[in-house]
Amino acid sequence: MRFAVEEINNSTSLLPNVSLGYEIFDYCSDSHNLQAALDFLSKKLTRVIPVVDRITEYLPKVLTVIGPFGTTESLVIAPLFGSYGVPMISPGASSLRLSDKMNNPSFLRTIPSDKNQVRVIIQLLRRFNWNWVAFVGSGDDYSNDALREFDKEARLVGICVPYQTTLPQDTSKIGALFDSIATVNVSVVVVFSTRIYAIPFIKAAVANNVRDKVWIASEAWSMNEELARMPGIDTIGTVIGITTGGLAPLEGFEEFVRKTLAHRDGEICSDSSRSAVEETCNQDCPACANVTLENLLSPDPSYRLRVYSSVYLAAHALHQLLGCDAKYCRRSDPVLPHMVLKKLKTVNFTLYGRTIKFDVNGDPIPSYDFVVWDRTSPRFYKKIGSYTSDPEPIFVLNASLIRWFSNGTVPVLTCSAECEAGYRRTSTGAHSCCFDCEPCLNGTFVNHTADPYKCVKCETDEWSENGSSCTKRSQEYLHYTDLISIGLFLSATILISLSIAVGAVFVWNRNTPVVKSAGGKMCFFMLGCLIVSCTTIFSFHGVPHGWTCMLRFPVFTVFYTACLSCLTVRSFQIVFIFKMAAKLPKAYDFWVKHNGQWLTIMACVAIQIILCTIWIGVEGPRPFNNTVAYKDQIIFQCSLGNLYGLFTVTSFTAFLSILCFGFSYMGTDLPKNYNEAKSITISLLVLFISWISYFTSRMVYQGKYLEVINAGSVLSTLYGILLCYFVPKCCIILFKPDQNTPAHFQSCIQNYTKTISTK
Repeated sequence: MRFAVEEINNSTSLLPNVSLGYEIFDYCSDSHNLQAALDFLSKKLTRVIPVVDRITEYLPKVLTVIGPFGTTESLVIAPLFGSYGVPMISPGASSLRLSDKMNNPSFLRTIPSDKNQVRVIIQLLRRFNWNWVAFVGSGDDYSNDALREFDKEARLVGICVPYQTTLPQDTSKIGALFDSIATVNVSVVVVFSTRIYAIPFIKAAVANNVRDKVWIASEAWSMNEELARMPGIDTIGTVIGITTGGLAPLEGFEEFVRKTLAHRDGEICSDSSRSAVEETCNQDCPACANVTLENLLSPDPSYRLRVYSSVYLAAHALHQLLGCDAKYCRRSDPVLPHMVLKKLKTVNFTLYGRTIKFDVNGDPIPSYDFVVWDRTSPRFYKKIGSYTSDPEPIFVLNASLIRWFSNGTVPVLTCSAECEAGYRRTSTGAHSCCFDCEPCLNGTFVNHTADPYKCVKCETDEWSENGSSCTKRSQEYLHYTDLISIGLFLSATILISLSIAVGAVFVWNRNTPVVKSAGGKMCFFMLGCLIVSCTTIFSFHGVPHGWTCMLRFPVFTVFYTACLSCLTVRSFQIVFIFKMAAKLPKAYDFWVKHNGQWLTIMACVAIQIILCTIWIGVEGPRPFNNTVAYKDQIIFQCSLGNLYGLFTVTSFTAFLSILCFGFSYMGTDLPKNYNEAKSITISLLVLFISWISYFTSRMVYQGKYLEVINAGSVLSTLYGILLCYFVPKCCIILFKPDQNTPAHFQSCIQNYTKTISTK
């Protein structure tokens, strides 16, 4: 304080023609503390404190009080100074209660509130995922206020405090504390204590051979060189200190101390010439001659900066109040304490790289440094990080320290290790930080941020194994570029080309007996239906859409039914001509006259269209994302829609197939040119085998290649009709023209007639 005052009085820019005066009182006891406060509040040249009617007219002995340093002492006298509007700047009282402006209207400080320090400690614990922590305090206002805030903040972020205690005044009882800490298996100890209690506690930790702990030191003792330099301090583990700045030394302070000590050598201070009642020994004391340079320089350097800042605060407030510039202070009117207080609240300047200003509660901008004690370092500590809230909160830690602690240097930093992804917590005790880990079942996961105790289902496009996190499912469908897809395209193209070629041959030979016996114009209708049915093959690839699902099932069914009904009618007509026309001439005439074959075909097609319409109306085939068949895949498929509708449509197709087979079987003894039994039977067998295979496969397999099986069933069915019914007739037309003559057909009919007549 004296250093700062002399520096300001020698300044040419701050209070240039004004000198600061001061008195220093020792507050080592509550009685001295109160005595000094009353002395400051007394009017000039009097020791009586008058009743104050108007505070704006009250002129006490001093304009500003700096100190006391301790929290308890400040809580006692801050309301007293507040009643008289005298600003009180404390460099060390950090209690949360001192931010209450109702009870402490004139209190300001150059140390952040303990609320901020507690939050910084909480952030430090969270950064290293330490959630199993002991809290040790000194049992005074400084510690008790911090403990209440620490408990509240810790619960919010899931940090458990299984052990908290107050340090005893009797140092012989400290050893029992370490036994209790060992019982709860805690390796992180927050020591939020004043220096008087922290020093014997840490010394006892060394004496009791406490090992491998992390000690979080509050700012009150974090820079204590006595502890940091003591032998064996490095055996207790790692001490991480929270300091409020001031790591850099004050320029010129050491030289000032040297000169002061040199000036006092041989001087003796005595109170014998003073009245013990009226005056106290302030500027000099009997013990000062025994103080060494090391005694004055070894205490926490952050203390010095805060005291230094407090004096400069008062000086800047006076500088503004007196209307000073770089050369003169012009105001001559009396300066009252309440005026200084008002200016103090608006002061804003920079000192040693730190911005000095107050918030609405008279608290400075929170700013902290983190240090690790290191006896090998010249200054016994290393800076490892910092925190500031101006203009926004920034928390920075040395990357090497994070790696060091992440490698598990300290054995027990949590009660239970955090569960791995896919494992949920199960409670095992009173503390939420103690738990077992249980794997989540297939298809579920645990969101550790939302609720670490509950497994929830993965999204529909995700999957998981037991005890694993959800991952995206692969999306499976038949791609156009797959080799098997290309094979299907080629097969369909060949079928369409063959159908067109057969149609061309039949058109060229449309008046020949082979074409007429095959159905004549009906052949072209059948070939057209085959081609349309074959185009549905191109809808089995890519991601299914509504129209592709319609092509795959209803459209194919209708056109294939048309083709099948032609075969059925043709088989019936041949049998009817050869075996029933003579017996039922009127029925035959009616069939021919009213074009019965086409009426029957149209009726069959109409029935199938109606059945398909009903099927689609109730629930037709539609795109379907199959998430059940495979846990790690989503199969893009077409559903079969309403099963009753599907069964009805399929049953009608089966009915036509059986009817066709029956008519063809009845004609097995017809002339060879008209005997279609073999070709129709083979094509129908291909139909039955193909679709039975498909529906059987669908019951046991749900992968993307199910579409290949479906497309293969369609192709094989169509190839069955084309190859078994049409191609043999083309071979006769192209390679056996002698069998494609009316004479040959007439001969076959005559032979058949003779055979029938002999029977």
